[in-house]
Amino acid sequence: MSAYWIAHVTVTDPEVYKQYQEHAARVFADHGATFLARGGEAEVREGPEMQRHVIIRFASLAEARACYDSAAYREARRYRDRAAIAHVTIVDGV
Repeated sequence: MSAYWIAHVTVTDPEVYKQYQEHAARVFADHGATFLARGGEAEVREGPEMQRHVIIRFASLAEARACYDSAAYREARRYRDRAAIAHVTIVDGV
């Protein structure tokens, strides 16, 4: 059963965030991730206003967790943590 990362992000340093995107892209590819939503037009109806909204599909909850917990993603997060405010949730599909 598929699982998803749902992320809401506000970028505070676009140049450093580009480095996160470059590093993270390789990690996502290694874990078979597919982007279902990535930025684009969005309308926040409730909750805090964030700039970007991302939904990433993984083959399973175990794979979604493995990606997030991987050493390679921890390395990518070093850039994101310096360049953005992010809320990330891992959700099991139905």
